[in-house]
Amino acid sequence: MRIDILTLFPEMFEGPLTQSIMKRAVDKGLVEMYFHDIRDYTLDKHKKVDDYAFGGGAGMVMTIQPIADLIEKLKGERKYDHVIYMTPDGQRFEQRIANTLSLSENIIILCGHYKGVDQRIRDNYVTMEISIGDYVLTGGELAAAVVSDAIIRLIPGVMSDETSALTDSFQDDLLSPPVYTRPADYNGWKVPDVLLSGNQAMIDQWREQQAYERTRKIRPDLLEE
Repeated sequence: MRIDILTLFPEMFEGPLTQSIMKRAVDKGLVEMYFHDIRDYTLDKHKKVDDYAFGGGAGMVMTIQPIADLIEKLKGERKYDHVIYMTPDGQRFEQRIANTLSLSENIIILCGHYKGVDQRIRDNYVTMEISIGDYVLTGGELAAAVVSDAIIRLIPGVMSDETSALTDSFQDDLLSPPVYTRPADYNGWKVPDVLLSGNQAMIDQWREQQAYERTRKIRPDLLEE
């Protein structure tokens, strides 16, 4: 997979997408990450990439020219499965979307700023608009890092135990059950006996019941869906 992220602040990705599992995915050649500074493509001599909105109102708007030129350049080099725009008014990002996107070969992720991008970019280039929640961030960079992480970890070979991702919360519309590790008794806080029984059928049944109960208590909306 190749992910091209279009941003005004490429330095923001140096941490979250260059460490841990994300770094190993790149090192293994399972994913290529490219961070493009939108300012490099503006024709404005002052590197200006925003302007006032037609019709007035507070806030600035990201201009169409540098974004359009950058997208056209990338699309002229290869075919993209999706051009994703990170925006608070996009569809809410969920595990099922991550699962689908993980099957893609090439993805562009556009990070918004200010009041967003010129609507003509959304109308003519963007194929998917995603929000990571009902709140507003300073820009789309953190959201793009979240989406990239969720997608990349699902690529076969990225995680040492590929079955781990398949048992994560939301994969079966349930939250994950509680997990424990050694020691079995810490200051009188004990691991449930069933997990020490060695009876895998009983353990699986306990985990399924716990997952259901946690979902019913914390996220009942998942059961309604």
